[in-house]
Amino acid sequence: MKENILIIEDDKDISEILRFALMKEGYKVKVNPNGLEAEDEIKSFNPDLILLDIMLNDTDGFSVCRKIYSYKIPIIMITARVDIMDKILGLEIGAEDYITKPFDIREVVTRIRVALRRREEIKRISAIKEDSEIIINNVKIDEGCRSVYIDNVEVQLKPKEFDLLLFLSKNSNKVFSRDQLLDLVWGYDFIGDTRTIDVHVTRIRKKLGNSLNIETVFGVGYILKVKHGND
Repeated sequence: MKENILIIEDDKDISEILRFALMKEGYKVKVNPNGLEAEDEIKSFNPDLILLDIMLNDTDGFSVCRKIYSYKIPIIMITARVDIMDKILGLEIGAEDYITKPFDIREVVTRIRVALRRREEIKRISAIKEDSEIIINNVKIDEGCRSVYIDNVEVQLKPKEFDLLLFLSKNSNKVFSRDQLLDLVWGYDFIGDTRTIDVHVTRIRKKLGNSLNIETVFGVGYILKVKHGND
């Protein structure tokens, strides 16, 4: 069975193009032009993914994204805004991806497939309930529960923040380029640029403070430095 996709878009022509293309792919699609009704739609329609326009008539997409992030549903923002700061803000507040108008509908469909595959992989890993834990300094990373703790106090990380932190923790003291991290954490079919890595590293550093040492290797990428034994 194909997944449910909710489109929050007040441009009727665009929403119809999206709806028709996604229904052709076999998805169950619902369109609502009102961002303020997003939560009600989530509760009634139970979407697996949300396409969210930023410039809505009744509110702005950033506010909607902040409000519905707690539902842990992948959000792909669609907007005519091309400013890089808008893209960074969208990713900062929880969007999975960001597409600018005008777009090729084939690209939209591909990005949706990628986001849904990531979501299924996260669900699969969570269902395994592995007991593995990584402890670095005062940080505990519980892979099975996908949780992070500092001094036994849980720190809320978004899915890709956790994936990136877990990867760096499992490969500590190794330098990885931004392109390598995109391939190894996001997947080879991810459509995006390396600034995504910078955004996520910044968020992880802010949340973990000085507990972990993720260093920038100028001109290359990042390394999680960990002292072992008498180092």
